[in-house]
Amino acid sequence: MKNEPVFTETTQIGIVVRDLDATLRRYVDDYGIGPWEIHEFNAGNAEDLHEHGQPVERSWRLATTMVGRVQWELIEPLDDESDYARFLAEKGGGVHHIAVAPTNFDEALADIAEKGRNTVLSGTFGGTRVAYLPTKQDLGVIVEIFSRDPAPEQKPSE
Repeated sequence: MKNEPVFTETTQIGIVVRDLDATLRRYVDDYGIGPWEIHEFNAGNAEDLHEHGQPVERSWRLATTMVGRVQWELIEPLDDESDYARFLAEKGGGVHHIAVAPTNFDEALADIAEKGRNTVLSGTFGGTRVAYLPTKQDLGVIVEIFSRDPAPEQKPSE
């Protein structure tokens, strides 16, 4: 019996970098990739930000651009505590996560919780709920899922 896919489309590649400005110059000058949108996230930019199930305050800079139908995201951690900073310290940068369109955001989160595991990172950014699933052991990379639907407790009553 074949299982239904948990996700159906790759939407983003997330790459952790040491120096966002230098990396952007390399992408633009050497590879012609751009233009880039740059954002900075600090405590308060995200609602309900958690790492490994614990509430956290983190900061990072990121830049995004489209390469074909896939968004490339470059992330420079601005603290020493975040999952991004730990990844950079351990790996020296590289692909941190791949974002996918989940068939059902809430079911994917429930499945992780049912297995007794916490999301690597979760929060709401500009009305979009985001969660990094702990799939590194299983898939070799963290999978990010997202939902633009309001969180269940935020849905308007009928």
